Amino acid sequence: MLTFPNAKLNLGLYVTARRPDGYHELETVFLPLPWTDVLDVLPAPKGQAASDLTLTGRPIPGALATNLCLKAYELLKADFPDLPAAQLHLHKIVPIGAGLGGGSADAAFALRAIGEVFGLHLTTEQLENYARRLGADCAFFIQHTPRLARGKGDVFEAIELNLSGTACVVVYPGLHIGTAQAFAGIVPRAPAYPLRAALSQPITTWRDTVSNDFEASLAPAYPVLAAIKQQLYAAGAVYASLSGSGSAVYGLFTGAAEASTLPWPAEYLVWRGQL
Repeated sequence: MLTFPNAKLNLGLYVTARRPDGYHELETVFLPLPWTDVLDVLPAPKGQAASDLTLTGRPIPGALATNLCLKAYELLKADFPDLPAAQLHLHKIVPIGAGLGGGSADAAFALRAIGEVFGLHLTTEQLENYARRLGADCAFFIQHTPRLARGKGDVFEAIELNLSGTACVVVYPGLHIGTAQAFAGIVPRAPAYPLRAALSQPITTWRDTVSNDFEASLAPAYPVLAAIKQQLYAAGAVYASLSGSGSAVYGLFTGAAEASTLPWPAEYLVWRGQL
């Protein structure tokens, strides 16, 4: 079963409190981004007892056994002992450590694909609950529609957003920013403007009312992030922001022509498209 795990953008991201379990309370809106990896899930060849994962594309750090796609299989295997072995292949395209949720998307799509390939008949609620056990934002990718997220990023509310026709440019400057590093400079606070109310206003107002707390905490160490954001605004973006706690910066444009003419250094990875 061939699937295409999509990335996400954060529209606003606020760290509002520290939790006793070591996580933080967040408030953000997750927006699906049609920049995808490629994941294929098939039954393993006859006689193969253990599931296997092969990788191509962008390098993924860490031991293969820790990959979230295999973790997804193991999570289901624990509840479905008769689950046959699977053969998984992931072609990695979305950069890692960029705040785009690529690894979380891979895990969520693996859960859903394994369930479908082997006829587990899992409900959306079951899939989301499994996904929550793999990562804080994994559950979003089960339905991958715009969601207002709270808690660790895994408690969702529906939100109406109409960004059809909006062009987007995502710029990844090649920096891998770890989650612990990103949170180190955060001081939890309530947002100055309630996020749902701010996003209900015209997109031209978001620049003054919608922000990402990680921009200020990462700015001293990574001035390139602010520079990219200013370049996007200078080129005509109506809204620009860091996505998540990573290093990808995106700009939203009302016209595709504006977005397509931006030049970037050759070492940057740039995605352009329509939302």
